[in-house]
Parts: sequence; structure tokens; C-alpha cells
Amino acid sequence: MKINTTLLNRLWAMLLASILLVGMALPASAQSLLRDTEIEETLRAYTDPILRAAALDPNSVDLYLVNDKSLNAFVTRGQNIFLHTGLILEARTPNQLKGVIAHETGHIAAGHIVRRDYGNRSAYGAMLIAAGVGIAAILAGEGEAGASILLGSQQFGAIDAAAYSRVNEASADQAAAKYMKFSGQSSRGLVQFFEKFRYQEVLSNGRRFPYFRSHPLSNERIDKLREITEESEFANVTDTEEELRSFEMMQAKLIGFLNAPQTVFSKYPETDQSKPARYARAVAHYQAADLKSALKSIDSLIAEEPKNPYFHELKGQMLYESGKGADAIAPFRMSVSLKPEAPLLKVALGQALIEQDTPESIQEAIVLLKSALQREPSNGTAWYNLSQAYDRIDEPALARYATAEQAFAIGDYNRALSFARRAQDGLQVHRAQWRRASDIIAISNIQLAKQKNRKR
Repeated sequence: MKINTTLLNRLWAMLLASILLVGMALPASAQSLLRDTEIEETLRAYTDPILRAAALDPNSVDLYLVNDKSLNAFVTRGQNIFLHTGLILEARTPNQLKGVIAHETGHIAAGHIVRRDYGNRSAYGAMLIAAGVGIAAILAGEGEAGASILLGSQQFGAIDAAAYSRVNEASADQAAAKYMKFSGQSSRGLVQFFEKFRYQEVLSNGRRFPYFRSHPLSNERIDKLREITEESEFANVTDTEEELRSFEMMQAKLIGFLNAPQTVFSKYPETDQSKPARYARAVAHYQAADLKSALKSIDSLIAEEPKNPYFHELKGQMLYESGKGADAIAPFRMSVSLKPEAPLLKVALGQALIEQDTPESIQEAIVLLKSALQREPSNGTAWYNLSQAYDRIDEPALARYATAEQAFAIGDYNRALSFARRAQDGLQVHRAQWRRASDIIAISNIQLAKQKNRKR
């Protein structure tokens, strides 16, 4: 599935009207979360060992990728880690990125976000009220990683009032070094990362990168971190070949999707026949509406790695979004067969099958989407597609129920309430969907009451 900048969270859309469907363009001033199975799994492979070293349950910590070119990372209450694409592209090695993740994990484990929240709510609170919805409740677990957040870049990237103290920063540094050591890794990457941006300390606050506005840097911190790092028996451990490969492919994919095609071709000229270069060019050709060249590039990668599900997924996306939905089914189906546990891949195949609009394709899509929702029960796009599938087979009550789930997952409680009530009118009381609709009605009423109280 593509790096999806269109699965937008209706946290903002409740003010702007109905932004629901795949294919809607983002406003120029907006930022979103990106969803991509390959990138998410790469980041999870880096993050989960660190979380376990910090005695945190990886299943309880959500990881979000923010479509923002600025260098930044932050955590929020509810054990959420946000990484900007700018940070990932600025890192030079997996170890550097892991170091930043370990540092953010240190803030979570030490409870820094909770402790500072009570005394410093003004900027963040104003952001939530301006969005007009209960984002805090959603980030704490009401809406899961399936929803994407639509907020302004200033709101996402520069919450100055949320800055950590230097004491907390030093504490998170030491925790990061400890977690890297406990997981058998070196923390030199974090030292290198801080060294690279040591000059940020002398800049005025307005000229610093967002990360260093909220995470004040100092020479003393860097020197202490280096001392701790060199004392570790794992100080000389380097990234594995597999880690380096996945890192390069992740960066190439991001560069391909987030930059103008000519910028990509300049960075990865045709003389570079490495896999990351061909991957980036495949995306760039596709972005430039050159389907023939895009397919030629991705087919060359598939020929070398026929069991790579992400190459098949990208081919399916290229075909589907170029109006060749029937041709997209085979590569999408191959991606699912190679990685059957990945919900986003099932959603992509399900969407293509719905477009075929045959009884067999609709039934297969329903099975796929329900399976995806077992793994990601708050995936708003999966619920939306499921509502379309139910509508195609003339199941209006189930279609309304799925729409209620979609609205609930992305925080649109007014819409969730309306469709849950309408769904109950056509469902038998003993059905699980009727009972779930009752839950949606009850919780939506509570959330709407909270929102009303916040506005007072």
C-alpha cells in the first residue's frame, strides 16, 4: 500500500466538513500521518527491542510517522511516539535513528510528559480546542493507529510550551544509553546525531530545528552521553547488513513519494542501479504519471526479489491509481499471500476487489476487510470500504453500522452517533453489531459532552 497521506483523521475535518475518502488532497498547510506497512515494520524492528529494554510493552506503545520535512520527534500521553519524516531522512544510519527513539522512550518511561502536562497546558490545550475535537482522548486510546491526524505544521512541529527541561533531557540521554546497552546495541548513533547538531545550542530559539526547541541541547549533555556510551561493552556494535538495507529502502521510498520527481532523479540517477535507487525512481516515475517506466522499474525489482511483498504492493498501487483496477488485483493478492498478517495490504486488495463489483469479488473483499479489522479495529479506511461492500450487496443496516465504526474510529462522534442509531433500526437486537452500535452511541454521547464542556 502507498504511503497514504489521504487517510486523514477527522479531528480537523469536523470543522472543515467531510474529509473521508481515499483520494482527497491535503491542504498545503496541513500535515498528516503516513501509513505504510514496510516503513512501519522497519521502525517497529528498531523500536520494540528498545521498549522491552525499558520494561515497556511494545503492544502498548503506538508509533506514528508524521508527514513533515522538519527534524522533529516527540511523545504524548498514552505512550505515543511521533517521528517526523524529516528526522528519518536526516539520520545517516539506523543506529542514529534508534538513538533518538531510545531517547524518546526515556521520556515515556520516566513519565516526563505526564509530569509537565499539569503545569504547562496552554499551548497544547489551545491546539486541541482549535481543532474542535477531543484529540487527547483519541491519542490516549480512543482512536488507534489506523486513524491519521490532520493538523497544521506549527501545531505538530513547534509546541514550544511543551519543552523539556535540561534535567529531563540529561535523564532521557542516560536512559537511552541504558536501553541500547540492555538490547545489545551501541548508543554511539545518538552521540553522532547530537554532535551533528551541536551548533543548535548557540542559535536563537526561533532558528533552531523543532526538535532542539523542545529538547534543549548542551555540550555537557553530549560529553556525558559519550562517556556513558564508551563505557558500554557494546560501544563498537554496528548496524547489521539487514538493518542497513531496510533503512536505505525506507529512505528511498520516502524520498520517492515526498519529493518532486526531478529531485528524485537527481538524487538517484540512472547510473545508480542499486535497489534503493531503482525503488525511489519507480515511485518517482509513478508520481510523474509515467506508468510504463514505473512498471519497468518495479518489475526489475520483483524479478530479483519475487518474495518481497512490498514490491508487489507498490505495483498494485501503481496500476490501481492509474485506472487499471482489474490489473492491480494480482499484485495486491500476491502481496497479501506473502505477508498475510499485514492489515493494510488486505485493505488495498479489498478496495480493488470492491471496484470489480461482482458478487464473488465483493464477498472476498468483505472477508479481507473483516480480517484486517481484527488486527486494526479502528482502521477508518477499512471500515469505510466495508460500508461500501455492504452497500453493494444490499445490506443497508450493516453499511450504516460500518460507517458508524469508521466515524467513531476517527473521532467524528456526531456522525458516529447518527449512523449507529440508524444501523440499530435495521439490525436485530441479538446481533453483535447491534450491541456494538449501543456502545458507540453511549461513548459518543460521553465524548460529545466532554467537547461541549471544553468549549465553555
